[in-house]
Amino acid sequence: MTTNLVEESRKFSQDLNELIFQKDLTIYNPIEYAAKSHEFYLKKYGQPKKKILFMGMNPGPWGMVQTGVPFGAVGSVKDFLKINQTINIPKNQHPKRPVEGFSCKRQEVSGSRLWSWVEEEWGTPDNFFSDCFVHNYCPLAFFDLGGKNFTPEKLNIVERIALEDICDNFLSKIVDFFDCEWIIGIGNYAESKAKRVFEKQDVKVGKILHPSPASPLANKGWAGFVKAQMISYGLI
Repeated sequence: MTTNLVEESRKFSQDLNELIFQKDLTIYNPIEYAAKSHEFYLKKYGQPKKKILFMGMNPGPWGMVQTGVPFGAVGSVKDFLKINQTINIPKNQHPKRPVEGFSCKRQEVSGSRLWSWVEEEWGTPDNFFSDCFVHNYCPLAFFDLGGKNFTPEKLNIVERIALEDICDNFLSKIVDFFDCEWIIGIGNYAESKAKRVFEKQDVKVGKILHPSPASPLANKGWAGFVKAQMISYGLI
């Protein structure tokens, strides 16, 4: 049984840092360089027990990469979650993907949509986090030579399996720590990972539409679609 989420997060980060990836990728680990913010998030909102774990895929360049918080659009993290910690710079920074922390002027659309919906449905962070938590399956961000986002499923099979073994293990620990009844994958990738890890366990897995602006459906009223999905599970 995991008893200290911050300590487990630090072990998770260390295990991820030992992985070796192809040389043409730049990898950011925000739970390391933005540890102050990430650990503040864990301490402030990561108290057991939680009924629902909302789980995304990995950090966006204008969200968790900047703030250390899952779906961490700067405005939402500062104004709604009331987190504004010092963010360090990654060891290897891509020139097209600077980490500016809470001074970053770009807003991550996915994160803004997610936390605006949380505020609309739950009202306050305390109401939401009394029963829910948000986690990214993989906390690493990958960028190709041109600085474009490179998603984990595009890794070669050896690298992907090594990464997923570590992420699966931490997911099991966090679900155990919170004693979750549900994992709601934010998008297909997250849902598929949760189903694989918990296929033989008494944890229900569902999904909601990913709030990415790359999704035509999400651009047609994401909050409405997601509320309907949550109602279908009996969770709202």
